[in-house]
Amino acid sequence: MKREHYIPFDKEFLLEQQLAAYNGDATKVEDFKKLFDIIEHYFHYEAFNLIRNLKQNYALFNPDLNPKEREVFVGKSDFSIFRKKLLQVLDRGNFSRVNQETLDKAFKDSDLIGLKLAIDFNLIKEYELYVRGEHKTKEKVRKFFFWKKEIEIEYYDRVMIYLKYHDANYYTDKKIRLDKLPLDPGTIVLKIFKRVPKNDLETVFPNAVPRMSTTDKILFWVPGLVGGISLLSTKVIPALITMYGAYKSGESIDLLNSKTSLNQGLIALGILGGYLFRQYSSFINKKIKYSKMLSDSLYFKNLGNNGGAFYTLLNASEEEVLKETILAYAFLNRSKTPLTAEALDDQIETWFKTKLNADFDFDVKEALLKLKNMGLGMEVNGKWEVIPLDQALVKIDELWDGIFEYNTAD
Repeated sequence: MKREHYIPFDKEFLLEQQLAAYNGDATKVEDFKKLFDIIEHYFHYEAFNLIRNLKQNYALFNPDLNPKEREVFVGKSDFSIFRKKLLQVLDRGNFSRVNQETLDKAFKDSDLIGLKLAIDFNLIKEYELYVRGEHKTKEKVRKFFFWKKEIEIEYYDRVMIYLKYHDANYYTDKKIRLDKLPLDPGTIVLKIFKRVPKNDLETVFPNAVPRMSTTDKILFWVPGLVGGISLLSTKVIPALITMYGAYKSGESIDLLNSKTSLNQGLIALGILGGYLFRQYSSFINKKIKYSKMLSDSLYFKNLGNNGGAFYTLLNASEEEVLKETILAYAFLNRSKTPLTAEALDDQIETWFKTKLNADFDFDVKEALLKLKNMGLGMEVNGKWEVIPLDQALVKIDELWDGIFEYNTAD
């Protein structure tokens, strides 16, 4: 399995870890806190500009806006720009796209609750899922009535689904009534969830509906067929054959015995019909119960929809960039000699393994690029170093002040 770039720790926790590494040097501790604070504000400003751009170019496709509101953004919202910026945010937040093999496995495998889901992909023009933070845990699931089995489940900490729907003409050509559609043609839906099982990825699709599993079908049809064949062969059919044979031969029919046998058969068929109806009702109730469980689960796991999803994504992106940048600076600042990118990468990953028992692929290239762009880091002969804390504070303060500096004509 390919290692993630995602850093599975909160920014404040990592800050405290780095402050502790300065061994009680009060001046360095205070300066590092200030540097962290200013860099955080700087990245937050970057995120503010990015979300403004995203919202502008998404408005035409936002299902939360009514058609008249969306019309205002014709010619103002650009799908290609929206798509490019969204992928940029996902990349900076260390999200990765789920490949089709993983999706097919999730669609095929049984979910934790016991019912399979059906998704009408004909309604969707294109879809993609992005995830980050994969881990394993053990949970107990019900198997065969009262028996519970403990199984290992793989979870994603965050899952974002991207859905683009066809335009109205497509559904009209397919003879699909637009007023019956549970979607707005031509729109793009974004949804973010937390803690989603890897084999339950299909649950995040808004048009997923429960369907009978093979076990449900067996439990429904086999008892009915076996019982029906048995009753027909032992009760109803023999009675009808006897009556027909007597009629053809001109013999007198034992109405009492024949009627009794036939009535018993019909009563048995009625019982069988009642049993099948109960089985069907049980399945319908199971679907309703499952739908409620699914709805309740996603209600508490949902972190944002459509335009509101941008804030969750940008917060994640902002934090990841901050953590990468501040970690790279801290390790270079404490190093007695300049380091190659590979050596810095190895130091940080080794620290996480030994100190926090975490294994991931630190994105050292992105971190060093940020330090260089802010004027805090430099590369000389293939080795990297950073300016001291006191100078870094002056440099980042100048960078921050320059954001709001306006040029005016004399």
